[in-house]
Amino acid sequence: MFVENYDYNVARHLVQGVDVWLNTPRRPLEACGTSGQKVVLNGGLNLSVLDGWWNEAYDGRNGFAIGHGGMHNDLSVQNQRDADYLYETLEKEVIPMYYQRDMSGTPTEWVRRMKHGIKSMGWRFIADRMVKDYAQRFYLPAASATSAET
Repeated sequence: MFVENYDYNVARHLVQGVDVWLNTPRRPLEACGTSGQKVVLNGGLNLSVLDGWWNEAYDGRNGFAIGHGGMHNDLSVQNQRDADYLYETLEKEVIPMYYQRDMSGTPTEWVRRMKHGIKSMGWRFIADRMVKDYAQRFYLPAASATSAET
C-alpha cells in the first residue's frame, strides 16, 4: 500500500496501531527505516526485505524477513523474487502465527515474538543510546585529546 501525504503525523498514528509493518524498499536503497524502528517500540512486528537497519537488526525471532538478502542484477527478476518471498512469508509464517490462538484466545507465539522484538531491538534504536554512544566514542575522546594538548 502506498500512503499519500505520508508525514510525521500520519506515521505517528500508523506506528501506534499496526500489528505488522510492511517495508519493501529496493536493495540497497533503504534510507533509514525509522518508522519500522518506532513500530518495534509499540509492539508491532516488521516484515521487510533485508536492507538498511532491518538487515542489521533481524535475528529470525523479532519479526519477519522477505527473502534472504540476495540481489539479482535484473530488476524484473528481483521484483518477482521479492514478491514470491513476500507471499510465501505471509502465507507460511505471518498469517498462521497471527491467527494461532491458545484456549484463552491469545496468540501466544505472536506475543512471544513481539516481546522478543522489544527486548532485542528497543534499546538499540532510541535517541538516549545514540547520544551516549556519540559522547563515549567521539566527544569525550576529542575533548580529552584537546585538553591534553593545552
